[in-house]
Amino acid sequence: MKFKSMNKKITVLTGAGFSRASGVPTFRGEDESLWSKYNPADLATPQAFSRNPTLVWDWYKWRIGIVLRTQPNQAHKVLATLEQKNAAISIITQNVDNLHERAGSSNVTHVHGEILKARCTKCTSFFTWTEKKLEKTEFIPQCLECESFYRPDVVWFGESLDTKILGKCYELLTHTDVLIIAGTSAIVFPVAEFPFLAKKYNPSVEIFEFNIERTPISSMVTQTILGPVEETLDNFFQF
Repeated sequence: MKFKSMNKKITVLTGAGFSRASGVPTFRGEDESLWSKYNPADLATPQAFSRNPTLVWDWYKWRIGIVLRTQPNQAHKVLATLEQKNAAISIITQNVDNLHERAGSSNVTHVHGEILKARCTKCTSFFTWTEKKLEKTEFIPQCLECESFYRPDVVWFGESLDTKILGKCYELLTHTDVLIIAGTSAIVFPVAEFPFLAKKYNPSVEIFEFNIERTPISSMVTQTILGPVEETLDNFFQF
């Protein structure tokens, strides 16, 4: 099936599988995923950072370095091309790597934050990582304003999602004509409810799932397209 109607509102929900081809390690579902090697409670919680900030910092420095060296793959480029062709497209991503923006997409909502940004644990100070800055930063970065540690600007386990960001997601989902779910099994809440929310407010919404295998939501979507998303998504759109 080819998607040909460019005058519909398109919302794309992307997950870890979307960036797999760019070399970004995934968190679940693979022997080489990050959580197959590390305990989330030791590395991605506020308590872990308070208990052992150096351990958490070293792990995130490694992850930030990986993200800085990666490049957008064909799946990212397809969505950016749609925007360039004036499609009414919005992206909701669970990924923190900013590869959508680096590919050229501008209307991107980050559900779980952005790993290339750091924010102070106490004040409003923040900055964006570059390869040069990361190379020069040996120890945990500290705020010049209040001398507190910086932390990754991501949502850790046990933390609530930003209500404003969730509100924007709900607005997009309830007013879209087409929902594309790509590279995610959508089993973690609140993202797990996104396709059902779209269907509830627009029963005629078309939902297309792109994944390497069927998922718990496959039975309720319009069509499931199996295969690497960087290949299947490119073939789906009629340019």
